[in-house]
Amino acid sequence: MKSLEFIDMVRKVLDAEPAVRERAADEVTDRLSAYSPAQASALATLLSAAAASEEDNSALESELHAILELMSTGHVIMGHVAPLREIRLGELQPELREYVSDLLED
Repeated sequence: MKSLEFIDMVRKVLDAEPAVRERAADEVTDRLSAYSPAQASALATLLSAAAASEEDNSALESELHAILELMSTGHVIMGHVAPLREIRLGELQPELREYVSDLLED
């Protein structure tokens, strides 16, 4: 992925609006083959940090799904998704709690 496209993606992933973050996370999964190893790991780290502070359940679900898909590329290691440990599992809906637990077990 070209640098300008990557920067645009990062901006959307970190946008103030939950709907924009949700769409950006969905777009991340649509373009998995376009990322270099460094871009995939950087996106996973940023998405994990965003998820750790996410208050919108729809955006959180999309972020977690994007992280899972990025992990499937083989370019993302557990250290990249360490911010997910900051999520208070007891405060999540059961399906989101399972998502986070599964990601942290890989």
